[in-house]
Amino acid sequence: MQQGVIRFALAASLLALLAACTTAPVSTPATPAEPVPRAGKTPKAPGASSSQTASPAERPADEPARPELLAGEPAREFERGGASWYGPGFQGRRTASGEIYDMHALTAAHRTLPFGTMVRVHSLVNGRDVDVRITDRGPFSRNRIIDVSRAAAEELGMLGLGFKEVVLLVPESTPAVAEARPPPAPAKKRARVVKRVKPKAR
Repeated sequence: MQQGVIRFALAASLLALLAACTTAPVSTPATPAEPVPRAGKTPKAPGASSSQTASPAERPADEPARPELLAGEPAREFERGGASWYGPGFQGRRTASGEIYDMHALTAAHRTLPFGTMVRVHSLVNGRDVDVRITDRGPFSRNRIIDVSRAAAEELGMLGLGFKEVVLLVPESTPAVAEARPPPAPAKKRARVVKRVKPKAR
């Protein structure tokens, strides 16, 4: 009797063990893997700017570049007025300084600045700058303060206009004797006096 009970218990435990082995394990939901950032790109924090350094704001057209150096010295404002340019009609001619004019070089004509002075011409129209060397005298028009070469005019974007409002910057050591003076007044033309010759009486 006891042996039968023991056998029955052993058989029951064996069946329970077999049932446990055939039961599928309970699956737990897998946590989604975090995306791996690509090479060269770092995830941005909320509200972060796309660029770390903002692009510099463009300076107004009427504000010359400062404190940039001109000919190795601090630049100071010298004069404001109109600029014009001269080119093919003067190509190859001798300038007031004795140099041969080359319209493809960055040179200019001014009434008072010493020859060889470096001048920064700043356009009040589009904000462009060009550095020129004074090699000639002029302009001789009252509404203009400088005549630049064709190459300088191209840098300033004034080839189509032919005339532009500018600011002239010169090195700090430019002598005071070179301060701008008004152009000389044009000489008045003398009226021609025509003398009538009376015919001789015969």
